[in-house]
Amino acid sequence: MAYVFLLAAITAEVIGTSLLKATDGFTRLWPTLGLAVAYVSSFGLLALAVKEIPVGVAYAIWSGLGTAAIMAIGAAFLGEPLSVTKVMGAGLVIAGVVVLNLGGTH
Repeated sequence: MAYVFLLAAITAEVIGTSLLKATDGFTRLWPTLGLAVAYVSSFGLLALAVKEIPVGVAYAIWSGLGTAAIMAIGAAFLGEPLSVTKVMGAGLVIAGVVVLNLGGTH
């Protein structure tokens, strides 16, 4: 169940970060409220996940997969450029998460 909470936390964080640009510097009410709800939800769900998953592993997965997802969303929907260097960097982040999990608590 902890990994379900972690996946939900990642999803909420990605939603919140995706809304960041739409807040226009926190001057637009609804995107700002959506961002706040998403981030609070994300941290609440992450807190539930770390009850069973070591915090270092959970945070690495949360931040790594969140970063990769935001990079993909930025390229697909926000018109941000995607380069080979960015893709390689995201791959290294994901590889780091895998290595952390392989050396985890099992």
